[in-house]
Amino acid sequence: MNLLTWNNGHYLLDGQPYRIVSGAIHYFRVVPEYWKDRLLKLKACGFNTVETYIAWNIHEPKEGEFVFDGMADVVSFIELAGELGLHVIVRPSPFICAEWEFGGLPGWLLAYGELQLRCCDPLYLSKVDRYYDELIPRLVPLLSTHGGPILAVQVENEYGSYGNDSGYLGYMRDGLVSRGIDVLLFTSDGPTDEMLLGGTLEDVHATVNFGSSTEESFRKYREYRSEEPLMVMEYWNGWFDHWMEDHHVRDAGDVAGVLDEILTQGSSFNMYMFHGGTNFGFYNGANHIVTYEPTTTSYDYDAPLTEWGDTTAKFEAVRSVLSNHGFAPTCPLPEPIPKISYGKVALTERAELFTASNLEKLSETVNSVCVQPMEKLGQSYGFILYSTFVQGPRSRQKLYIEGVRDRAQVFLDGEVLGVIERWNPLPLELSIPAGGAQLDILVENMGRINYGPLIRDPKGILDGVRIDNQLQYNWTIRTLPLEQEQLASLAYKKHPVEKQQAATLSGLPGFYRGCFEAEEIGDTFLRFDGWNKGVAWINGFNLGRYWNVGPQRALYIPGPLLRKGSNELVLLELHGCAETCEIELVNLPDLGRTSAVDDAVLNFVQDDNL
Repeated sequence: MNLLTWNNGHYLLDGQPYRIVSGAIHYFRVVPEYWKDRLLKLKACGFNTVETYIAWNIHEPKEGEFVFDGMADVVSFIELAGELGLHVIVRPSPFICAEWEFGGLPGWLLAYGELQLRCCDPLYLSKVDRYYDELIPRLVPLLSTHGGPILAVQVENEYGSYGNDSGYLGYMRDGLVSRGIDVLLFTSDGPTDEMLLGGTLEDVHATVNFGSSTEESFRKYREYRSEEPLMVMEYWNGWFDHWMEDHHVRDAGDVAGVLDEILTQGSSFNMYMFHGGTNFGFYNGANHIVTYEPTTTSYDYDAPLTEWGDTTAKFEAVRSVLSNHGFAPTCPLPEPIPKISYGKVALTERAELFTASNLEKLSETVNSVCVQPMEKLGQSYGFILYSTFVQGPRSRQKLYIEGVRDRAQVFLDGEVLGVIERWNPLPLELSIPAGGAQLDILVENMGRINYGPLIRDPKGILDGVRIDNQLQYNWTIRTLPLEQEQLASLAYKKHPVEKQQAATLSGLPGFYRGCFEAEEIGDTFLRFDGWNKGVAWINGFNLGRYWNVGPQRALYIPGPLLRKGSNELVLLELHGCAETCEIELVNLPDLGRTSAVDDAVLNFVQDDNL
């Protein structure tokens, strides 16, 4: 049994002085076939511990339906880490932030309009309790007190940057203890007065999160916890990316320098991230500082391991610092995973989204006087289509969407009218003929906000649609979660690769399908040059979103998602492709144009910009 405790400012493992040298790897951002590769590379860099969040929305995507297999098999991930000789730190939600959709909270919570998040609201607590009744018993056998690898478990997450309901934090602590968690508990927050006051409990070990300003951060922590061990639960060594911005990079020497400062102070640390991975599917989050900022599919984070698992200059710099402080690699470095260029793939079939037969296969239909957000209709992710008939004549009036969440494509009698975006909600001009016209509004949920006071972020159209000052009523609403079994039923037609059909030229949404042969299996990257915006699937697996605004220019496809022989590739293109209906699978990534991460970004929590 390995029991982690602390005394006189130091951690003790079975009574002996111990330093935690941890790196973050999220099991839900890495295909299970690569868990071992990433964990061995953590050991080969000199780390002794892996940390992971647990994302509630992965495990209960629909209320009352629990998933703990495949990429959601957190038990197997933790067991594997233990078999490889790593200790484990678990941060089990209910909220995780992590630039993950809704901070890990399941979208179906928003179907309860009266429910209050992250506080002692009885309805919210009842949903957490049901989830913990499923989750925590799976973790108890993995605790170090039961011979497993889990040394410590977090209570909530960065709560001081959100609220100050100490009763809620106490409830979460008691919920872990009563279900059998008997290892070291801790909280983590930014090193500010506000956060250390609002996010900690007197009887629970407190840790801090930062990316620079080591001495200043520890000084503030010591004002509140003079006897506890120093622990940086999140040492931010890189940063995440938003669409329409640059790819963030941080100099390896800078990262190594701050890490050296942390270790010289006698602190333990958890590097966030050691390996970022990928926001597959519809699980990317978003921020809202000045405006809404959706996170990219890639969660490379400019970490020591790339999104595709290769080592970097940062890996070497970190390994050198750890070695200088007595933390040597404990296994050989695994060989790089092969990258293969499969060449161009012709997408020779097309299924139009707006045909009645395809909509019937993809959607549930609701007739409603008023528009409603997707959560009220039992939907959490994907798209939602609002349709109504508008009487005419009307000449050069303005169409407004009140509360668009997040990006609406507007069509009038099957023709593209324009786009209204959450970050640019300008009205569109329209004219309606005397006989009236069909108005269709396709809205994309681009990811719920994952941090700060605005995390309550329902999707679809929240408040209404009006033409000039007249609200429009009587809608047909179709939910479009685009789940795998729905996509498999689509009716495709042959589509010319070189010469576009009129529907494509007019920019109507459609699914494009093609196949390619793989004689050998390796990682590859889907370049979407010539395409505009949409979602990609490989052999039925949702790879995530692509968008020509960048920075990301290629989607990562892990080799285990491919198969020898024929492979199926599908794109939902929202605006139509360019000259040819082809994509290219290459052996090189492209995360786009870069810009440096500065101290203002690394300390954005401390600066309270949110």
